[in-house]
Amino acid sequence: MSNIYNKLAYDSIDDFVYGSCPNPVKTKSGLVIGGGEVYPELNFTLPTMTINEDTVEGAYTIYTEMIDGVLKRAKELHAPGVVIEFETLPPFTEHPEWGIKINKIILDAMKEYKEKYGLKSALRATPNDLREMNRPPIMRSGVIWENMLKIFEGCARDGADFLSIESTGGKELNDDALVNADIQKVIFSLGVLGCRDMKFLWKHLVDIADKYGVHAAGDSACGFGNTAMVLAEKGYIPKVFAAVVRVATVSRALVAFEMGAVGPSKDCAYEGQYLKAIAGIPISMEGKSAACAHLSPLGNIAASAADLWSNESVQQVKLLGEMAPIVSMEQLIYDCRLMNTATKKGLNLQFRDLLVDSDSSLDPQAYVLRPDVVFEISKELVKTQDPFLRTKLGAQLAVKHLKKAIENKEVFVEERELAWLDIMESQIDEIPDNEIEFYNQIKGDLDMTKFLPSEYGLE
Repeated sequence: MSNIYNKLAYDSIDDFVYGSCPNPVKTKSGLVIGGGEVYPELNFTLPTMTINEDTVEGAYTIYTEMIDGVLKRAKELHAPGVVIEFETLPPFTEHPEWGIKINKIILDAMKEYKEKYGLKSALRATPNDLREMNRPPIMRSGVIWENMLKIFEGCARDGADFLSIESTGGKELNDDALVNADIQKVIFSLGVLGCRDMKFLWKHLVDIADKYGVHAAGDSACGFGNTAMVLAEKGYIPKVFAAVVRVATVSRALVAFEMGAVGPSKDCAYEGQYLKAIAGIPISMEGKSAACAHLSPLGNIAASAADLWSNESVQQVKLLGEMAPIVSMEQLIYDCRLMNTATKKGLNLQFRDLLVDSDSSLDPQAYVLRPDVVFEISKELVKTQDPFLRTKLGAQLAVKHLKKAIENKEVFVEERELAWLDIMESQIDEIPDNEIEFYNQIKGDLDMTKFLPSEYGLE
């Protein structure tokens, strides 16, 4: 591992605020992420369409229209800088040359706007993780893995600033664990399978980034924590369960930074609050302005420590105002302008606390993102360097803090969910402190047809 985190990156919670961090990242165009200003990060995607050899040229045209439209609006609104995320659809990773060409289309437009208008911009390339397309998933070899490496290499070679991914290691067991609200299997999926896969995956991504002089940015537990959040929003699992899962994802995401990633972390990684507190790296976050992609109870609090503010993703469809990506770009620019103005007037701490207090008492998933809670839990997490133990500890601490908050009437939790905290506490306490011992203990309850232990270094 490249980095060891055994203490918080901050001495004072008053320094833990949006727009700045101890370890900012500078881009080729001169943007400094985490250097004092929040920038918008826009992610756009195609309208519903089939992508194949007959239609890919049309996809290129749509991406050209999208990037031209959003950069034009950014210039018109005097944005001091923007970040664009190109998150590939599966066909663009299956056929790396297609994804690499779109990456180049976006980069060329950004270069043009920099030369003509002085608009600073940066590109995050986020190839999607196709490894789960095999059943059971093959994580470390094969054509899919090779194509993923090809598109990362191509995007980095052509000049993308950041490399990211929403990796899926452990998801093949985690999906059922979430639906069944089985915290032990969630911890196994995240703390054993997920953390092991992150070490393998991020060694390769950091090597590619170093080879081409770009930034290995960070991962996201979207398929874990955000899936739990969406299930909780629909009433399928308790919100307290989703809140505990969110904190349990921290250790998995932190592995990328232990392996050498530098940020900014991925927008849909709401665990970014913890990553910033521990590693001091810049983070991208999403909230109310990502409602175009998914609903959440974290609309304001997610911005409290953001260095990039994202819309998550939006399709190229026509709204009354304009095409949806242009609308999203405008919304993000105004959000960032307000946060940055508060900073310039010396009101950033007050504004941060307004963002926090407006959400944190209404939902346990928001409560665990409070800066004070983030700090208290993170101080305990850094006492161990074992990713599995951190995962287990994160879940234990989340339960503990939620119980205390409910007792002090600091957060609203429905009465029917209260028993779940005791259930989870008991189940977590049954987990041994050794991951191999845990694997042997839980193996009989796992569906061994869904994952290949050897793909995670388990025998």
